[in-house]
Amino acid sequence: MTGLAWRQVRRGALLVVLLAAGVPALIATTHGRVFADPADVAGLRAIAADPAIRTLFGEPLALADPGGFAVWRSGTVTAVLVGVWAALTTTRTTRGQEEPGRWTALLAGPVSLRGTTARHLGVLALLSVLAGAATAAALVLAGTDPAGAAVHGAGTGLLGLFATAVAAGTSQLFTTRAAASGAAVAVLGAGLLVRMVGDGVGELSWLRWTSPFGWVQLSRPYAGDRAGPLLLLVAVTAVLAAAALVAAGHRDVGEGLLAHRSHRPAQRGLLGSVEAFALRRCLRPVAGWSTGVGAYYLLLGLTAVSVTGFLAGNAGVADMAGRTGFTGLDRVEGFTAAVFTLLAVPVGAFAAARLAAFAAAESDRRLVLLAAAPLTRLRLLGAEVAATTAGALVLTAVAALATWVGVAAAGGGLALTDALRGTFNTLPVTLLCLGVAVLAAGAGLPAVTALGCLPGAGGFLLQVLADSVDAPAGVRGLSPVSHLAPVPLRGVDWTAALVMTALAVLLALAGAAVHRRRDLRC
Repeated sequence: MTGLAWRQVRRGALLVVLLAAGVPALIATTHGRVFADPADVAGLRAIAADPAIRTLFGEPLALADPGGFAVWRSGTVTAVLVGVWAALTTTRTTRGQEEPGRWTALLAGPVSLRGTTARHLGVLALLSVLAGAATAAALVLAGTDPAGAAVHGAGTGLLGLFATAVAAGTSQLFTTRAAASGAAVAVLGAGLLVRMVGDGVGELSWLRWTSPFGWVQLSRPYAGDRAGPLLLLVAVTAVLAAAALVAAGHRDVGEGLLAHRSHRPAQRGLLGSVEAFALRRCLRPVAGWSTGVGAYYLLLGLTAVSVTGFLAGNAGVADMAGRTGFTGLDRVEGFTAAVFTLLAVPVGAFAAARLAAFAAAESDRRLVLLAAAPLTRLRLLGAEVAATTAGALVLTAVAALATWVGVAAAGGGLALTDALRGTFNTLPVTLLCLGVAVLAAGAGLPAVTALGCLPGAGGFLLQVLADSVDAPAGVRGLSPVSHLAPVPLRGVDWTAALVMTALAVLLALAGAAVHRRRDLRC
């Protein structure tokens, strides 16, 4: 059982461990070259002290230290990466196996549900610990202080453990993997937003003590190395994990602790065709993703005026911001152009997740009977792609509207048309994510979500690394995100947009072709 749990997660775990350890180590190695002049460090401190920048990256600590700078620059990114991976992997290997009945025959024998859950959680916990240990080791090898590296690595690993415990609990509460995953990610998202508010608003700094991301930050790696907040995170994680295991021993296989109605009034809306049904299944995910994306971009819009006002009056600091990867931040259009680049990450992940759900319907044998009807496979796949594309358009528009409202509420000037142009400028990267996911699902490949996220999340991470280590232009050009023009600061790069869109269409067509020619998995 333990070997099976390891086999299900080993590929994704290896990638997450490499990224969690490699990103901060690479940034730390470039610190001495980028900030050779003490004035550069002073300028960076001035940038990082701005409330809006603190909201995005957290409290600036020990920026003159290579390790402290690496933690500030990449700590939030790696923490979110490890946390989200741990949560989604936990629900996939527990409730995701239980929901379609794969554990039913297994648990009819002497193996208990609690024991099976405990073994899976043990493997995932070990991998989170490995991610933290690898992060600490990589920072030590990069020449940073071992004590600070140990504290940061411990925080990263503990956040993965916390996410695993939360997802284990939601897997006991809900009967579907989608609901369990959504609830677990919502808890992490709420914790991140609470940390952002606590860092951005001085009067509310106490909020950081209510968030796991805040506890990791309050451990102050390279600037005090405090163990108290991490011990609090250990205690909360232990309680959540124990509660999940107790709950697993007090429910039936296939059921959840939260009661659900076995009978409800018929809802016949959007059941008249395959296309309408695909749209119906997309409505709730779009609503959930829209809430998260809208809240995030509303917060960014509210900080836009603060950032641009500060940098407009500090030309030297603005120049330093440009050399550290923050260009054009002295204008509202430049700031929004920078944050709109991030939009390709969540919207691309949404597109990949929807195609992963289509692939799961096939592997769970829910697609077999439908495909046996007088319906072509291309129509089934096309309906899913069309509904996903419509959902991506909605998310893109929601981000524009939320940013526009935030900027207006803060007293800034940003036209709604400019906000829409900025968000829809990222659509080619989203379509690339969709194209890769279609190819992966059509070919029957595993890890559809991970592969589909590569152009967006992987491209953004590559761009950050390239900027941080001053990599050659050819390396930076491998990222699709790097080919997006800073809209609305400047006009759309139509050549790059059309090339990426054409490539996305070709990938989707290739996925449709291989899906049509292979056997269904049943």
